Amino acid sequence: MFVYLCMTAVVSYMLGCTNGAIVSSMNLFSKDVREYGSNNAGLTNFYRVFGQTGLPWVLFIDITKSLVSVFLGGLLLKPFGMEIFGKLLAGLFVMFGHMFPIYYKFKGGKGVLCAGVMVFVVDWRLGLIVIGVFILTVLLSRYVSLGSILAGISFPVSAFFFGYRGLDLIMASLCAILMISKHWSNIKRLASGTESKFSLKKKS
Repeated sequence: MFVYLCMTAVVSYMLGCTNGAIVSSMNLFSKDVREYGSNNAGLTNFYRVFGQTGLPWVLFIDITKSLVSVFLGGLLLKPFGMEIFGKLLAGLFVMFGHMFPIYYKFKGGKGVLCAGVMVFVVDWRLGLIVIGVFILTVLLSRYVSLGSILAGISFPVSAFFFGYRGLDLIMASLCAILMISKHWSNIKRLASGTESKFSLKKKS
């Protein structure tokens, strides 16, 4: 089983390192999204900088790598009765790769989209709750970061109420902690009232 755990972690991390925002900005605009806007290699900053052009490619790359990783993790550990744990483990490492990509000097995004895909694959009920918390928060506050943080918190909390326990709950909590920790600068800006609000208009 140890071999399959390692395989899940390594493959998921390497897939996670293929960052959709970086790949799309470099290939479509010959620019590095990390040098503009908030300097974050994520979907929100990509949209703020480049608009809708290229957005489908960012979504395709990040969703596909997350789906492949999470389904693979579940498949590899299913024979050991640890399918959910395998999916969560894969989700954790694909997020880690997205945040700290070895291909791009360990400077990536915040893993929100990767986390969202993972949650839906693990349990669609949890996925609906998490996306609901995210959308409602963003609509009311217009802070994408706040929506991401609250959605992250809602994941392990909801998992607990749906009966997840033991290693599965611990792994769900680690995924949430990892994603929220990447929002530390956002948390400080939210506290000081300097965080940027989301707008459908692209910044010039």
